[in-house]
Amino acid sequence: MEQFLTDRKAFYHVLARKIMILILVVSFVPMILTTGILVYRFNLTYTEKIQAHISELVQKHTQNIDTFLLEKLGNIRYLAQNFNNRKQSPEMFLKKHLALLQKEYGDVFTDLGLVNENGIQFAYEGPFKFENADYSDAQWFKTAKDKPFYISDVFAGLRGRPHFIIAVKVTSNGVNYILRSTINFMAFNSLVENIHIGKTGIAFLINSKGQLQTQTNVELKHSIISSMLDSECYKNDETVFAKREDILGNKYLCITSKLKNIDWLMVFRQDLNDAFRDLWETQLLALVIFIFGSIAILSVAFILPRNIVKLISSADEKSESMNKQVIESGKLATIGELAAGIAHEINNPVAIMVEEAGWIEDLLEEEELKECENLDEFTRALKQINTQGKRCKEITHKLLSFARKTDSTLNDVQVNDAIKEIVTLTAQMARYNNIIIKTNLNEGIPYIRISPSELQQVILNLINNAIDAMEKSGGTITIETKVSTIEKNHLVISIEDNGPGIPKDNLNRIFDPFFTTKAVGKGTGLGLSICYGIIQKMGGKIDVYSQVGVGTKFRIWIPFQDEIIENQDNKNELDDE
Repeated sequence: MEQFLTDRKAFYHVLARKIMILILVVSFVPMILTTGILVYRFNLTYTEKIQAHISELVQKHTQNIDTFLLEKLGNIRYLAQNFNNRKQSPEMFLKKHLALLQKEYGDVFTDLGLVNENGIQFAYEGPFKFENADYSDAQWFKTAKDKPFYISDVFAGLRGRPHFIIAVKVTSNGVNYILRSTINFMAFNSLVENIHIGKTGIAFLINSKGQLQTQTNVELKHSIISSMLDSECYKNDETVFAKREDILGNKYLCITSKLKNIDWLMVFRQDLNDAFRDLWETQLLALVIFIFGSIAILSVAFILPRNIVKLISSADEKSESMNKQVIESGKLATIGELAAGIAHEINNPVAIMVEEAGWIEDLLEEEELKECENLDEFTRALKQINTQGKRCKEITHKLLSFARKTDSTLNDVQVNDAIKEIVTLTAQMARYNNIIIKTNLNEGIPYIRISPSELQQVILNLINNAIDAMEKSGGTITIETKVSTIEKNHLVISIEDNGPGIPKDNLNRIFDPFFTTKAVGKGTGLGLSICYGIIQKMGGKIDVYSQVGVGTKFRIWIPFQDEIIENQDNKNELDDE
């Protein structure tokens, strides 16, 4: 037995482990695959979205700067076309048109000047004293004199401040001049600085040599700028999106776009952490959810198998209990057969005893014994022996009658007679337990076509259950028969006791096989289940009403047919004749 329990415990342990592994595999594999695919797809989509958004933004601002420079170049070219040295002096021309430009565009245009072929600025209008300034060695002058127009890089020049100029070639009276205008660097720089995304996203301009054309607080390595300038995309005027790393090891996004009207490159820079903050926060949230989901799965994987194994163990224990009860039921059946055999064996000596008592009584009536002083006492004792012997014979006869009726042959049965026979059989046991059996049998009830032995089995079982329930306290069992007023053509048998009652939690289970509240070895849990099956087979139904401390009432509905009543009436009429 100990080895059996050890083997079963090992089996439950292996079963729990297999269930746990199955739960982990079935749960984690789909979750990991689904999470990985979703995170990968979301990461890819979000990265494409960020790239497209920033690229579009850079292109838009690049177009705005191009438009700004083109507009300012157009303004100066328009002035150049209207310049005529004969109609008005250069000084008056510059003064008049600078005022118009500043009125229209504010402080974007700082000054205007006319430079001759030798690089001498012979006419000037602006806040500085640059009349007769010599630009012959200035790089912008050397480049601008050979082109119809030119936009310079940002440089300090004579004024010592960052600025750039727009220069347009002018021809008046056969002489070539250069009309130049200084663009306010701060106004231009603010236009570039307006490109701002997140906390670290900034924009700046560089020229073809990699020199900054706007102010920025970002330290750029020369190698990074060189890689921008060497890019084939840059050469093909395409927007370039790349991930780079600064001198401190910080990773950042770099988007470049070339301006059309000047050899400058728009550069947008943003830290990678800042650009993909929402993505990484989403990934962190997904990781947290994954961790909590994993914890939940692990909890289920460790707890659920134990509960399942406990349920299986409990079911096995119940199965064993049922097997034991089936064995006990077999024992009871064997005992019943043995009791029937004993009753048959007892019946013969009891019959002989009764006959011998009668014979002795006849002998006492002889004349020579009439004068015996104890004649009356002998006569009384013989009558008592005769009476009790007949009673024993009647009890054994009924016990044999009940035990032999094991077939389910249908007969027309008078329910009242069957109930009276069962009450007689159980009366002695009821009196022994201080229980009174009362009957209220309606004499007008019809015969029903059922198996007499099965009906007796149902009634006997219900009476025995009531006696068992009241064996400690005693009480009353009331049996009643009547024709139902609720169900048409149904006979109602009610068996009611005033015992301890049945708890509410057990009422829904009392007809379940092997369910019993009796002590182990005293009940099999099959009685009410068998009764329920018999009544169902008869086409009837059985129900129970019970209240703890008040009592219990079973009601049985059994259908009957009108032709049975007619046949019985005809039989009674023939008997009367």
